[in-house]
Amino acid sequence: MGDGSGSGFASHTGEGPRAGGRDGPGARALRGPSILHELSEVLRRPGWRRVALARRVTAGLLVVVALVLALAPAGDAAGVPVLVAARDLESGATLTAADLLLARWPADLVPAGTLAEPAAADGRVLAGAARAGEPVTDVRLAGPELAARLAGSPDAAAVPVRLAEPDVAGLLRSGSRVDVVTAGEDGGVVLAADVAIVTVLPAAAGGSAGPLVLVAMPRSLATHVAAASLADQVAVTLR
Repeated sequence: MGDGSGSGFASHTGEGPRAGGRDGPGARALRGPSILHELSEVLRRPGWRRVALARRVTAGLLVVVALVLALAPAGDAAGVPVLVAARDLESGATLTAADLLLARWPADLVPAGTLAEPAAADGRVLAGAARAGEPVTDVRLAGPELAARLAGSPDAAAVPVRLAEPDVAGLLRSGSRVDVVTAGEDGGVVLAADVAIVTVLPAAAGGSAGPLVLVAMPRSLATHVAAASLADQVAVTLR
């Protein structure tokens, strides 16, 4: 009896597989083979199978790249519209459609105040010389934005002044600081002190009048200077 019971006990506790044990086939079936194990098995297979696997992986990567490109914003890739000079331009030039070109730049490289439509600059005066390809900004054109910037006040105006001495115009540049003066009964009279030149307009071909200069100044002085320039000869002194 003892031997029979002993052998029976041994048959249940021997080295045979345990159905509910940790490493039994039931547990392996539930857990399944690891991904790394499967990949290593594939890599051990003949060469053509490895090539097929590599092709499938490559195809999957291409699909992912295509999705990323399709979902990327089109505006970032194409850039944003930027108005630039189509050729070298002189200071005081009146811009036309032939002087302008619409380009596309990366958004983070576009200067503040850059114009995006040719109509916004057509017919306006360029305050300073510009190179071909240079962006056209609001402060490069004669107007309220540039006048306010040069005068240091939002309440500013650009006053046209015709100079009595033409040669002085060659010394003036956009941003030059000057005093606007005129002859008076008791000597020179300062009409506006320490004001800024906006630009010097090109002299008319064959004209005898002196060059016209745009001067930025506070609006409180603008009317007085404009009226004086109509009645008397006006000059500027450089600071």
